[in-house]
Amino acid sequence: MSGHSKWANIKHKKEATDKKKGQAFSKIAKEIMVATKVGGKDPNSNIKLRMALASARAANMPRENIERAIKKGAGELGDVTYEEITYEGYGPAGTAFIVECLTDNKNRTICDVRMAFDRNGGNLAASGAVAWMFQRKAHFVIEGENADEEKLMDLVLDAGAEDITVENDVAEIWAAPDAFADISKALEDAGIDCSEAAITRQPENTVEIKELSKAQQVLRLIDKLEDLDDVQSVHCNDDIADEIMEQIDAE
Repeated sequence: MSGHSKWANIKHKKEATDKKKGQAFSKIAKEIMVATKVGGKDPNSNIKLRMALASARAANMPRENIERAIKKGAGELGDVTYEEITYEGYGPAGTAFIVECLTDNKNRTICDVRMAFDRNGGNLAASGAVAWMFQRKAHFVIEGENADEEKLMDLVLDAGAEDITVENDVAEIWAAPDAFADISKALEDAGIDCSEAAITRQPENTVEIKELSKAQQVLRLIDKLEDLDDVQSVHCNDDIADEIMEQIDAE
C-alpha cells in the first residue's frame, strides 16, 4: 500500500485553518449538534456523532465545548435548526469543487458560497455536475512516530482499511465510509492520535496544476470558502506540483 500523499501538498491549508481555533471549534460543534439531534447521544450507535467526536479530538477541542454541543443537539439547551446542504462548482484551471454546509439560513449560505466562487475565478454548478468525480471515503491522517506503514497495517487492515500511504512522516488511511467506526476504535485502542479523522470525498481523477498563478487562485478559493461560517468542508480535485507548493509555502 503506497502512493503519493496529497496531505503533504495541502497541509499548509490545514495549518492556516487551525490558527482560527474559534471558527474550527464552531464548525465541529455544529456537526456534533446535528449528529446528536438525528442519531442520539451514544456514539457507539451513532456513526455521525462518533465521526464528529473524532474530529473534535483531532482539533484538540475542549471537553466542555463538546459536552455543550451534545446537550444542545439533544435539546437540553435549546433546539437545533441546522440543515445539511451540498453545493458543487468549478474553480480555476478546471478544478471541481464540492462544498458541504450546515446552515440555519439557506438564502444566506447560497449567496455567500456563490460570491466566493464568483470573486475567485470559479462558478457554481448544478447538483450532480461534479459529484460523480468523487467517492465518499473514511480518511485518517497520522503524523510523527506513529506514521509507520507496517505498524498501521497490523492495526487497521482487519478493521477495513483499503489503502495506507506514508510520506514525509505523514500517514493517510483510506477506507469505505462504513469502516470509519472500526478503524477509529482500532486507533483509539492503540493510543494513536489522528491529525484528521473524517468521512470525506476523494477525487477519482485530479487536475494537475503546474502554474504558480493558477495554484494561488485555487488555494485562494478554497480559503475563502473555508472561511465562511456555514461551510463545514471543501473538497477539490486539485493536484498542485510539489515545486509550486514550495514556492507558495516560501511566501
